[in-house]
Amino acid sequence: MSDGLFDLPGGGADLRRDSNGSLAGSASANAPLAVRMRPRTLDELVGQQHLLAPGSPLRQVIEGDQPLTILLWGPPGTGKTTLASLISNHTDRRFVEVSAVSAGVKEVRDVIAGSRQALANTGRETVLFVDEVHRFSKAQQDALLPGVENRWVSLVAATTENPHFSVISPLLSRSLLLTLESLTDDDIATLMDRAVTDERGLGGAVELTEEAKDHLVRLAGGDGRRALTYLEASAGAAKAQGKTVIDVEDAALAVDKAAVRYDRQGDQHYDVASALIKSIRGSDVDAALHYLARMIDAGEDVRFIARRLIISASEDVGMADPTALPTAVAAAEAVAMIGLPEGRIPLAQAVVHLALAPKSNAAYKAIDAAIADVRAGKAGPVPPALRDAHYSGAKKLGHGHDYLYAHNDARGVVGQQYAPDAVDGAEYYQPSPHGFEGSLRERLARLRAILRDR
Repeated sequence: MSDGLFDLPGGGADLRRDSNGSLAGSASANAPLAVRMRPRTLDELVGQQHLLAPGSPLRQVIEGDQPLTILLWGPPGTGKTTLASLISNHTDRRFVEVSAVSAGVKEVRDVIAGSRQALANTGRETVLFVDEVHRFSKAQQDALLPGVENRWVSLVAATTENPHFSVISPLLSRSLLLTLESLTDDDIATLMDRAVTDERGLGGAVELTEEAKDHLVRLAGGDGRRALTYLEASAGAAKAQGKTVIDVEDAALAVDKAAVRYDRQGDQHYDVASALIKSIRGSDVDAALHYLARMIDAGEDVRFIARRLIISASEDVGMADPTALPTAVAAAEAVAMIGLPEGRIPLAQAVVHLALAPKSNAAYKAIDAAIADVRAGKAGPVPPALRDAHYSGAKKLGHGHDYLYAHNDARGVVGQQYAPDAVDGAEYYQPSPHGFEGSLRERLARLRAILRDR
């Protein structure tokens, strides 16, 4: 059933190449484009430059044959399996690949036993690659510990889940955790350009227009495997029509996703973002959701979207609904924690909340009016009663003299000058009659009357 994967040394199995593993068949012409284009050296690796400095743990493992236990954590399509492939191609050690989807505790123990026997009999070390290690149960992860602890294997494990939650503490503490980042748009474009011309890829049989490439880059969302899968499908669509150029229509047809014209560095970026905020301000929740969908579908940075919603919560809703700002901040934190595609849900919740909330820009106008006065020179000294009186000699200067402590008044407020003379009596904040802020108008009028009764 294991097709020789777990055979012990001398059993005739070549443990460096698992016929069922994700590293198998990369040289086959029938292999997927993403597999055929897997880098053969570190120099061909795109992205993850923060892990490739001279002397880095990755270079020690790949180029120096150093025994290390490594956890590779990152989003799909960022190079975790590629790094395992580089280790398998550039080491004289036995290489065994195990998928956490199909292997059980017995298989893991068999691999550890075989590795220990190989080390004792031939002195040959084993590299064990475990893909999707977060799918291993606690018992399966426990079975890895003896091999890791005694260096019978050098474990290379890959996961898309946070290992602090998905990997048992004893294994995590014995491992070097390396975090991989999503590929940038430039990285994805480099991958596709290389795949179009490389003999292992499309071999120059087709060309890729810039518009089609931009479309595929947006859809890839930082996932190199997805980008090459989409490129291969687009090339197939073009060839089926007898074409040698992949245009945006071919890309849209192959991926079954319309090409949304949206340049994250150009007019569309600013126009659609502006339309989103203005739709929220205008309380058109449906239009706001449309523009949010366009931004997400085009691959807009969700952090940019979240920042715009936080600003809108204060600028356009403000004290008319004081819960709007916490909702927007919570959405930003949620999308940073869970990413896409699930992150679209808290973003949508925030958009709905902001669009349907009563609106007020009173706080926004108030701070701008106050800043305008400050910049016009209307500042002046702080009233003596409000100055710091906690240092030696302050009282002799009159600091704090005649200060009235608000809590001593039954109303919690007393008539006293707080602002400098230059702006005393200025009324920057003008509450709107909308929502919760409407209830503040009468309260503010009473407060101002007491404050000025001196």
